[in-house]
Amino acid sequence: MEKSGRIKAGILAEAITIAIILCVAAGRNYMYSRTVPTIENESENGKDYIKWVDFNVTYEALCKAYDWDVDTYGKKVHINWIELLALEASKTGGEFGESAVADMDELAGELADGTTTVKKEADGLKYYSYYHDAYTAVLGGFVGKYRIEEPKEDGSVKYVEKYGLKAFSPIAKGFEYRDYDDFGVSRSYGFKREHLGHDMMGQIGTPVVAVESGYVEALGWNQYGGWRIGIRSFDHKRYYYYAHLRQDYPYVKTLKEGSKVTAGDVIGYMGHTGYSTTENVNNIDEVHLHFGMELIFDESQKDGNNEIWISCYDLTRFLLKNQSEVHKIEGTKEWERCYDMKEEDGKNITKND
Repeated sequence: MEKSGRIKAGILAEAITIAIILCVAAGRNYMYSRTVPTIENESENGKDYIKWVDFNVTYEALCKAYDWDVDTYGKKVHINWIELLALEASKTGGEFGESAVADMDELAGELADGTTTVKKEADGLKYYSYYHDAYTAVLGGFVGKYRIEEPKEDGSVKYVEKYGLKAFSPIAKGFEYRDYDDFGVSRSYGFKREHLGHDMMGQIGTPVVAVESGYVEALGWNQYGGWRIGIRSFDHKRYYYYAHLRQDYPYVKTLKEGSKVTAGDVIGYMGHTGYSTTENVNNIDEVHLHFGMELIFDESQKDGNNEIWISCYDLTRFLLKNQSEVHKIEGTKEWERCYDMKEEDGKNITKND
């Protein structure tokens, strides 16, 4: 009996050990699947597409790459900030600590003086194409040529041609907000889930601004987001989600599904609607804008099981470089931008289409 008991104990111990090993391996595989570039061949048109993106580019890295892009524009070697970020991400697995930013800065100097080229650097990097495509999906509409109105001394305005950041902060200039890195935090209303956006806390009625030009794809009530607006970029790669808008007066009145908006336009107003199947209810405790960005490499991802939402905390910090100045329309509850903008081709998409 004693020998039999020892055998059983030994078998049990071995089984427990195997179970632990399998759990650890499963955990490693799960983490691996979320951090290593994943491409699947399941699109409706038969082409490969990216299945997952962890966007971990820091504010410091975004600023450094952007400065190189703008500073070298029009020079013999123009450094594209997305290419620069993709090169560094290919070396670090997408992580941007202090040493990575310093390394990227050094590399940019070598690119600028002709010591090396993007092609030469990318040739030996297995995941360069992945990071280039992923970061283009996130940042593709942010930097370029545009024309924007600027005030003259006599009080009139004139259009000035510029190159640089043409995407805007989702919060209008002059309106304070506070935030923290809250992507992935647990939510429990309706069902337990991760917070797939970024909350920006402020005052009721704070004007909410279109980050990028695009089409209004969704407008109306959602029990989770309350009054919300969904805007799709013109290249179809980014879907911007603005939620918990103001009770009774959530949107700019002229907006409807299918409307075109220009980056920097006022589109709605901060509130705390949502968490209710009944429309126009304030069931959110704190006034804030829920701002989210979904990446779409294939239309099957848009509203399916393979949605890709990214952390926007560092992005919104970066976008504070460009806030839309607004003024209140007298006698109304509306606000509008002070200075109009035209896209790269000089066409004002909201007024001339």
